[in-house]
Amino acid sequence: MTALVTGATGFVGSAVARALLARGETVRVMARAGGDRRNLEGLKVEIVEGDLRDPNARRKAVQGASSLYHVAADYRLWTRDPAAMFATNVEATEGLLREAADAGASRMVYTSSVATLGLFPDGREADEVTPVSAADMIGPYKRSKFDAEQRVRALAASGLPVVIVNPTAPVGPRDVKPTPTGRTIVEAAAGRMPAFVDTGLNIVHVDDVARGHLLAHDKGKVGERYVLGAENLTLQEILARIAAQVNRKAPTIQIPNAAIMPIAYAAEFFARVFNTGEPFVTVDGLKLARKRMFFSSAKAAHDLGYTARPVDEAIGDALAWFRAHKYL
Repeated sequence: MTALVTGATGFVGSAVARALLARGETVRVMARAGGDRRNLEGLKVEIVEGDLRDPNARRKAVQGASSLYHVAADYRLWTRDPAAMFATNVEATEGLLREAADAGASRMVYTSSVATLGLFPDGREADEVTPVSAADMIGPYKRSKFDAEQRVRALAASGLPVVIVNPTAPVGPRDVKPTPTGRTIVEAAAGRMPAFVDTGLNIVHVDDVARGHLLAHDKGKVGERYVLGAENLTLQEILARIAAQVNRKAPTIQIPNAAIMPIAYAAEFFARVFNTGEPFVTVDGLKLARKRMFFSSAKAAHDLGYTARPVDEAIGDALAWFRAHKYL
């Protein structure tokens, strides 16, 4: 019995691969030629090289796989080429799930995102059934994940054995890129975030997200989606938690979102002109920050038996890994 994991070179995918290996499963991963494979070092996995957008590579990867964990995604809040993001997140996702089913996979878990879910203007906890529409999606990443999830739900309705998970904002070890949340931890720990905007996130340990994937595989209902999160915190609270662990003074200055928007436009212009990669602050990121992205994992807890460790432990594990790997 072989489990195929896409995105295993990345943050969440590598945690899923490790969780599968820990319970004795044979793991195959799909990885691009020449890509960063630090997260696969020391893991006894079979590697199939190929790009997710290549149908031939996908068909090779799914052969003989009894289960699929499709974690891979183009996750950026800013991109020069939205079409490439949609090709990866939407078209390749549908193709992969169809090909895995044709190859005989009896169970599939698709990693979506809470970015596809609705939010309440007053900051109340949202969940899997909070009203949402395509018009609520800010930026190409959110829209591509929203469109992909619609495709996946349609495939499940047509008979494909796929379950959807919606992680919140994972933190922890092996955040090699790092993710936007990981970058916040690094910058705050280094004392480079002296102020904050009025926003909030649900923070969760990446290894708890990985365990939630396995629970969804084992116990999830086909076509259903499950939020995998832990604790809702304002950005001010997150920065205070980080400051406490690195013996720094927590920031107390709040900056209006609108005051940073010109900086975001300038940063994106600079990135386009000088090809410097994704800027630290983006227009879409600030638009997202206008709402507190608070979520409930009650459904996953009730249906799957999902639990999550304290957020301070998750932040501590992230800081320890960033220190050990010279990010700090």
